Amino acid sequence: MAVHSNISSLYHGNAMPAQILSGREAADALLLTLKPKVKKLDPKLVVVQVGNDPASASYIKQKFKSCEAVGMRSEHIHLPEDTELATLMDIVTKLNTDTDVTGFIVQVPLPPALQAHVPEIVKAIDPKKDIDGFGAYNLGKMFLSVEFEHLPPATPGGIVILLEHYKIPVKGRHVVIVGRSNTVGKPIAVMLLNRDATVTVCHHHTKNLADLTRQADILIVAVGKANLITGDMVKEGVVVIDVGMNKTDAGLVGDCDASVAEKASAITPVPGGVGPMTVASLIRNCVRAKERQLQK
Repeated sequence: MAVHSNISSLYHGNAMPAQILSGREAADALLLTLKPKVKKLDPKLVVVQVGNDPASASYIKQKFKSCEAVGMRSEHIHLPEDTELATLMDIVTKLNTDTDVTGFIVQVPLPPALQAHVPEIVKAIDPKKDIDGFGAYNLGKMFLSVEFEHLPPATPGGIVILLEHYKIPVKGRHVVIVGRSNTVGKPIAVMLLNRDATVTVCHHHTKNLADLTRQADILIVAVGKANLITGDMVKEGVVVIDVGMNKTDAGLVGDCDASVAEKASAITPVPGGVGPMTVASLIRNCVRAKERQLQK
């Protein structure tokens, strides 16, 4: 794959520049394959937003842009910041029973008054329409095997698609994951175990983190802490998937310091790496949900 000069220029001093794993390129390729399915199936995606979190607004904009790219119908239900739990749960119930709605998400983070109720809200979403893949039913199925990963969480699903797009093998490789969140770290660990990788999961209680990250053939970092991983913490030739998205005075940066790219054989840029894959994976989940609903 060609290295994108505008991105690779960020990583200077590397005689053999790391291959840039462009999420935009891989996402465009996935959306292209989904377009004829969308035309045939006519699914509909609904995004429920409460309040005006700026990051959420940006993510939602990208989701609707991707819907337009594949010709998918979409709807934005935007509720005020002071929306009560009962009102939100009523909307979830209506979306569950609306046969025209294929899949929907309740965008997080929610306002402080609702944040503690996220597990309750996720539990209320019909598993057949849970295109975020956060519900216990879809997460539980994912543990069984690749064949049961019908609606995986969007970011882990996107990472797997990205690795497949660039033909990066995971079977027999040592994958080290830094971060154990329910949305990224834990599910991507399971999905890569399903694909015969050897997986180590690290977190903030892990001792001697660098000793473990230096063993990684593939390093996935999803913590949300700028420059957490530095060049001396990785081995030559590592493949790096940087899920972090951190605002700094210099702009958006990942969890990996620029020096990591000087030793990596391949690395995702930030922005433009995992982010587009998350959105494309969500669109794929909506198409899959429609296929499965028609089968039932």
